[in-house]
Amino acid sequence: MATTTTRTLPLAKALNESLRKALDTDPKVLIMGEDVGKLGGVFRITDGLQKDFGEGRVIDTPLAESGIIGTAIGLALRGYRPVAEIQFDGFVFPAYDQIVTQLAKMHARALGKVKLPVVVRIPYGGGIGAVEHHSESPEALFAHVAGLKVVSPSNASDAYWMLQQAIASDDPVIFFEPKRRYWDKGEVDTEAIPGPLHQAAVAREGTDLTLVAYGPMVKTCLEAAAAAEEEGRSLEVVDLRSISPIDFDTVQASVEKTGRLVVVHEAPVFFGSGAELAARITERCFYHLEAPVLRVGGFHAPYPPARLEEEYLPNLDRVLEAVDRALAY
Repeated sequence: MATTTTRTLPLAKALNESLRKALDTDPKVLIMGEDVGKLGGVFRITDGLQKDFGEGRVIDTPLAESGIIGTAIGLALRGYRPVAEIQFDGFVFPAYDQIVTQLAKMHARALGKVKLPVVVRIPYGGGIGAVEHHSESPEALFAHVAGLKVVSPSNASDAYWMLQQAIASDDPVIFFEPKRRYWDKGEVDTEAIPGPLHQAAVAREGTDLTLVAYGPMVKTCLEAAAAAEEEGRSLEVVDLRSISPIDFDTVQASVEKTGRLVVVHEAPVFFGSGAELAARITERCFYHLEAPVLRVGGFHAPYPPARLEEEYLPNLDRVLEAVDRALAY
């Protein structure tokens, strides 16, 4: 039963409400990025925030990603908690140097004396018919870098709470937002007590096989589980939520129950986050596995033009095909 503090919100609006709450709670929180102020962001995630909190708290920046992150690092060193928006996933690479050589390593270089509470928000993934450089899934590049936390919500409630937890963290957090799910609605209890930021969640219980996904692919896996149920198959869906660190314990507990694992993500399968999950779970659950761990993801090719993206992105049929292969052992 919904409480009086529960509202039905699109994921995008949940992020907006989360940022508003963070700005209101802590005067050291700042938002910065291209068009985040007067426009409210290209996806309107920051809509109305500059009007209510002023240009000194919600800052329109030049089109210079390296400058955005470099400035955020300087602000964090002076005690602020900047939330930097990268307008689209493919635009993050001019700032990659600042993120991996400065932001990720400053805490270690300072032997723990310097903290860098910076959140880098990145809308990512495909499915919206965008042009080149607007549909990338680069999460594995950041998960590979020690010193960065990497998370991605799949629903409105997690979007609301995980973003606030990321802002409150003293470590730098790369916050990947599944842009194709921005308009998906869900219930958000703004007075709830959230679970740990880096803990996975069982989104649907099952007994025959475990599907693990995060961000935009969680909905696809839930749809696959519903379709499989019509054929008498019981699939458990685990929402990873955090890509670095990974909650291997929750995945292990599920696989020990089901004996089979299929990992799904939009990013290319080759050297993707699914490879790390497959290796770790094979080590941990070798005597429980009834089939090899299988992976479903994008192809090892540049993201195609929008007209072809539905052929590139993992879909219901590709997930169910992997389920069939796993269950055939």
